[in-house]
Amino acid sequence: MPEAKEMAALAVAALEDKKALDIKILDISDISTIADYFIIASGSNRNQVQAMADSVDETLGRAGHEVKNTEGYQNANWILMDFGDIIVHLFDEENRLFYDIERIWRDGKLVEKENLQ
Repeated sequence: MPEAKEMAALAVAALEDKKALDIKILDISDISTIADYFIIASGSNRNQVQAMADSVDETLGRAGHEVKNTEGYQNANWILMDFGDIIVHLFDEENRLFYDIERIWRDGKLVEKENLQ
């Protein structure tokens, strides 16, 4: 899990660099085997959501963590990026409210950014 924490910290920094809104980090390691962390963030428009995805991909790629799969990049209303140990969910504001991932995964533990260091 230390590698997952590092990946999550890098993803959050990349999102902050692109002015992502309402970044949430959920530790789902105790409730699911699909990943250790979900990173959830919003952008105010399609271009920003795509820029956020590009930033995460570039930042984690430079650190040696290649994305395994990306879904939704073209429409950019919900981009899902699977890095194995972490999954990054990037939404426009409307779709984030509609899908409400935080509620669905409410059994996960909310993690503060400072606790990833």
